[in-house]
Amino acid sequence: MMLDVALRHRFPGFALDASFAAPAGVTALFGRSGSGKTTIVNAVAGLIAPDHGRVVVDGRVLTDTAAGIAVPVRRRRIGYVFQDARLFPHMTVRGNLGYGTRFAPPGAAGPSLEAVVAMLGIGALLDRRPALLSGGERARVAIGRALLSRPRLLILDEPLAALDAARRAEILPYLENLRDRTEVPILYISHAIAEVARLATTLVLVDAGRVARAGGLEQMLADPTTAALLDRDEVGAVLTGRVAGIEPDRLARIATAAGDLLVPGLAAEPSTAVRLRIRAAEVILSLTPPRDSSALNVLPATVAAIVPEGPTALIQLRLPGGAALLARITARSVEALRLEPGTPCHATVKSAGLVQGGG
Repeated sequence: MMLDVALRHRFPGFALDASFAAPAGVTALFGRSGSGKTTIVNAVAGLIAPDHGRVVVDGRVLTDTAAGIAVPVRRRRIGYVFQDARLFPHMTVRGNLGYGTRFAPPGAAGPSLEAVVAMLGIGALLDRRPALLSGGERARVAIGRALLSRPRLLILDEPLAALDAARRAEILPYLENLRDRTEVPILYISHAIAEVARLATTLVLVDAGRVARAGGLEQMLADPTTAALLDRDEVGAVLTGRVAGIEPDRLARIATAAGDLLVPGLAAEPSTAVRLRIRAAEVILSLTPPRDSSALNVLPATVAAIVPEGPTALIQLRLPGGAALLARITARSVEALRLEPGTPCHATVKSAGLVQGGG
């Protein structure tokens, strides 16, 4: 599946001029509130008619203003899940799910009702009405209803934005399950980089109505150019790996291409694929391996780029196996260590900075 989007649209006081292409998987539109993310997906879904634009999903042209093509919303086969779930209050969960099946074209491929119920863990909820569901449960049911319409594309518009931290933690594993077990491409809107790092395969950065950058998630987050578009505390890279085992002290050993990392508080079976989000502020550099230190995770690295930030600098590091990290250190430390592109060093990653990302 390939999604191609090129849109231009003007509102009073705001102009959208955004273009990107995304492969199959989860494509995250990330940006601050008001940056234009929802306008983009509304145009993809056909809810607004852009002044100029072209939208192609899996080879089918849905919008082409130059050719006069504007496929009606009901024929686009796009499942749209809004922030507030929008379930029918008079129907049970079973009834809401059944409503989705009414829009599935005859013979269209997709998961069965039983598979969707199992995937989203909503079997015990089937006879309840929405008023008796938690926010996370309502979001899961809304996603299930959209899936059962057999969509070509699933749009999730900040489905976790209205949930507290506990409910977000509850639903994230189900979203990972959705990503890994269905073939339906997902367009995911968020302004929370932790969600994006955990779920996305492609990242599209939207800023003031324009696509600032787009590309594969890992490459994007480890690029200092991308970091300039994020809040300072959000800057960090993602490493992928698999659980190699659980140590006697309950630390999980994660095997990555760059080396093994030890992570506390990770309950996962051996061989489970995970992502580790490592913030730039949680990486310490040294020219030699540290001794007599509490740090458990030290990776060999090579300085790839140095981006001055006044009293600090953002360092891009290349790791064995081709992955990359970012480290933020003081400009004084850069000078003291005589760092420059090509300098071999060691990156110490604080265990507290490792966050399970799934996938």
